[in-house]
Amino acid sequence: MSIKAPKPPWLRRRLPAVGQSAGVFELLSRLTLHTVCQEAHCPNQMECFGRGTATFLLLGPGCTRQCSFCAVEKNSVTVPDETEPERCALSVAKLGLHFCVLTMVTRDDLPDGGARHVAETIEAIKKDLPDVGLEVLISDLKGNLTALNTIIQAQPDVLNHNIETVPRLYRTVRPQADYERSLEILSEADASIPRPATKSGLMLGLGETGEEVIRVMDDLRESGCDLLTMGQYLAPSKIHHPVVKYIPPEEFDRLKELALDKGFTDVASGPYVRSSYQAEQLQKPA
Repeated sequence: MSIKAPKPPWLRRRLPAVGQSAGVFELLSRLTLHTVCQEAHCPNQMECFGRGTATFLLLGPGCTRQCSFCAVEKNSVTVPDETEPERCALSVAKLGLHFCVLTMVTRDDLPDGGARHVAETIEAIKKDLPDVGLEVLISDLKGNLTALNTIIQAQPDVLNHNIETVPRLYRTVRPQADYERSLEILSEADASIPRPATKSGLMLGLGETGEEVIRVMDDLRESGCDLLTMGQYLAPSKIHHPVVKYIPPEEFDRLKELALDKGFTDVASGPYVRSSYQAEQLQKPA
């Protein structure tokens, strides 16, 4: 069942100031870089570009999975471009970022899921900009723990892997993913040396129940997850998974307090929260 009513008042907001958007668009175009902001139709895109920041999408723009919630292209994939890590590092320098977020498409066609490429991008940024904080949002790498370790050894400050939704909805929302496999990725990162801060995210409004969300929180904490984001799911188009419910801000606030009580180091929870949105503001574990 989908919602046919217009968006509620809390999801209506003014267009952000243009700010540095033109410069960000020009730089990304000149360096031929992709961002999850653009490819996933993020509603915060213009706000982030206006602030002179972006979340880079590696190995894209094509993805090998068919998740029904995601606007990222699901057709052809390309051979990884070995120059992308250096171009990404140059973009981080040009934008003057103090905190950088890298994301990746899922590349089930590659033996390591693209892990070496992601690690090389982290290493290129840290080599040129050792003081920049760095978060990487990864796929489940088909459960390849050796590939996961390749990324961890590049020493990102935060390793993020989104659980996305409750296990009951995986068949329709993430048909090629596996809930337990995603938890294992977070558990392995929690037990790794060096250990990055670990993070995950949930979309709400896909048809989950409150009890199911609480159980996911418990599973994430049991897997050692430090940081949690929760935001309203907004369908990118009519062919994507429908919005089943609009979650009011007060419910996001309640869930944040509940998650903090369960031991998450910090939680971002609100209608427009996205996994990488203002990621540098979340308090990392000491």
